[in-house]
Amino acid sequence: MCVSSAPAHFAGTALYVGRVTHPRHGVTHVLGYRNTVENRSDGPNAMLLHLPAHRMTRAGFLFTAHHPELMDVLVDAVRPKDLALMGGIDWMGGDETRTAPAEVFDHDIYTVVLAADARAIPAALAEVPRHKRPRIDPDLIDFYATRYPDHVLALCCFDNAEAARAAPLFLRYRPHDPDLLTAAALDCHTGGPPTPGEPVVTDHLLVFGTDEAGPGWGEEVGYPGGTHGGGPRRSLRAFLPDRVMGAHFPHQPLPNGDFALAHTDLLAGRLDRIVRVPPTSWGPPVPAAPHWRTP
Repeated sequence: MCVSSAPAHFAGTALYVGRVTHPRHGVTHVLGYRNTVENRSDGPNAMLLHLPAHRMTRAGFLFTAHHPELMDVLVDAVRPKDLALMGGIDWMGGDETRTAPAEVFDHDIYTVVLAADARAIPAALAEVPRHKRPRIDPDLIDFYATRYPDHVLALCCFDNAEAARAAPLFLRYRPHDPDLLTAAALDCHTGGPPTPGEPVVTDHLLVFGTDEAGPGWGEEVGYPGGTHGGGPRRSLRAFLPDRVMGAHFPHQPLPNGDFALAHTDLLAGRLDRIVRVPPTSWGPPVPAAPHWRTP
């Protein structure tokens, strides 16, 4: 699930959240995102993702166009075998220490508006091609500026014809808290801001990874060759896990917000300690019991 700028239906959401100590970038978090979208707007639409980071550039968007199966591979590693499977820009460029108020660029089918302040998004939309340029409700901008003031916002704009062709998104960033893994899962598909206190029905499969796991932890990931032969290139593979754990939240009502798990709990295999974190001032985190999780 996610927040959209116009009416839409999202289903079959799979999220990957990982932590890696990269030789160049240090402790880095990676968010992977994939779903099935039905655009219910007559014009262009966009999905909004918020990331717990002070700054980010287009360099944080990992190039996955040659590996559209990447999220399926991670899901396959954690999903119980007796359950059915749920139905570019070179990321190495750029410098994360210098961030403009908003950056506009193409990534896969999307034109992305990347902003360290939600209030920079409306002016930046002028740089988005007209056929992908959504109308953004001012109340939605105010919501993010108020509830997520220290987050990077990624507005991923698409048109109707392209909505079903997107490769999964994989984003890397330097998190506020290296020891808390957060999966953006705030949900509202009306084009306006979410309603405080209103529960949402989840449809999420979460996959977690860390490069600090010991032998026997989680499930091994079997990466295929990809559409251009060979596995993920070294620059991408450096941010991907060798082993993963997972949890499923199918069609159960939970408070609106993000999923979060402490890194120490992940290392201990305690996915039963996943919580839902509401937006600022909406209340404290609450436990989120998964339907199943990796043993």
